Amino acid sequence: MITIAIIGRPNVGKSTLFNRLVGRKLALVDDRPGVTRDRREGEARLLDLDFRIIDTAGLEDAGAETLEGRMRAQTEIAIDDADLSLFVVDAKSGITPQDEVFGDLLRRKNKPVILVANKSEARGSDAGFYDSYALGLGQPCAISAEHGEGMGDLRDAIVEALGEEAFAEPEADSDATGVEIELDEDGEPIERYDATKPLNIAIVGRPNAGKSTLVNRFLGEDRMLTGPEAGITRDSISVEWEWRGRRIKMFDTAGLRRRARVQEKLEKLSVGDALRAIRFAEVVVIVFDVTVPFEKQDLTIVDLIAREGRAPVLAFNKWDLVEDRQATLADLREKTERLLPQVRGVKAVTVAGATGEGLDRLMKAVTETHETWNRRISTAKLNQWLERMVGHHPPPAVAGRRVNIKYMTQIKSRPPTFIISTSRPEAVGTAYVRYLVNGLRDQFGLTGIPIRITMRKSDNPFAHKAKSR
Repeated sequence: MITIAIIGRPNVGKSTLFNRLVGRKLALVDDRPGVTRDRREGEARLLDLDFRIIDTAGLEDAGAETLEGRMRAQTEIAIDDADLSLFVVDAKSGITPQDEVFGDLLRRKNKPVILVANKSEARGSDAGFYDSYALGLGQPCAISAEHGEGMGDLRDAIVEALGEEAFAEPEADSDATGVEIELDEDGEPIERYDATKPLNIAIVGRPNAGKSTLVNRFLGEDRMLTGPEAGITRDSISVEWEWRGRRIKMFDTAGLRRRARVQEKLEKLSVGDALRAIRFAEVVVIVFDVTVPFEKQDLTIVDLIAREGRAPVLAFNKWDLVEDRQATLADLREKTERLLPQVRGVKAVTVAGATGEGLDRLMKAVTETHETWNRRISTAKLNQWLERMVGHHPPPAVAGRRVNIKYMTQIKSRPPTFIISTSRPEAVGTAYVRYLVNGLRDQFGLTGIPIRITMRKSDNPFAHKAKSR
């Protein structure tokens, strides 16, 4: 598939154009310059053209060791990877010396470039539009990314630069990814776990826990912007790669701070983007800084993942900085069991993003947790187990009246969700539900994932007769 990169100085509307082309508000947009830092990729459609689009950080003239310099290096990688660059300038404010510097940079790359004059709907933009000819990159294409004007002209310019044949339809992929349905010993259909299906993973945690460094180590390249500064990542960036032949889509997210500390509009947007990535993911890896683990915010994040019903895995990062590993490991195990009862038995792995230690173990824990999260249990086995649990410890009577538990079934997986039919749902307390949840974990191996149980009042077969009387 053709790849196109959007290039330009800060605040010219690159992310707005990206969102326009992908048809969704994926990239964060704000009035201040420099919102985008990492390069973000998406599947774009422009009229009849389908291609891959890359949104990049604003080009700035800065030293290589600075944050801006590292952002520029990421943008130059995107230019090298792309088949075509859209060089976006602001027709409203006119051409700046920065535009001229980066126009020279694109010419030296000797790759196809389309000059895009954005914000051309603004009053007084004509002067900036005609000034852009001086960049020597050919005729500019006037558009308004905000209002969708000029998209047809942009489409024609892309086809002229690359040719119609570049957008020929690829042959359909005939690989089957369905789930094989079989019958268990009770004659009920069961779903076999398909270990070849693509897997969506989100990496979350507090700022500066090493999330982006961990993603880079998985990919084997400096794909995500990293550094000593906290809060570098703003957008939730998705990357794709393969692990043991399985396609993995991984989301690197912005650090989640306590809600009281999130005041700025931009950080609120970043947190909202991270929460959307969590809801889209199947497995969520919560990255802890092992030098200061189990801060209050760490526990809040794990609780959020459990309430969202995602499959959690703990990654204790910066393990290479720990000296007394045996004592630290024992302390981590004790605190994990004591502080995270809602995901009892959650898989926890020590890793070092800087060196790559433990990454294979982490991915093994991710796939095992995902399999557990997808597990289904036959109704016959559930009710045999329920009969034993109720016989061993019946629900407490309320106001002298017994609570009769009759029937149980699993209505969905991801996460495993069960309904129990009972005579008095309101009388079954949270302590008894917790007793049943823990029993499910022990009996059916549902450890380390959220489990949901809903009590439902059983139907009275004689209710309609009473009403007719």
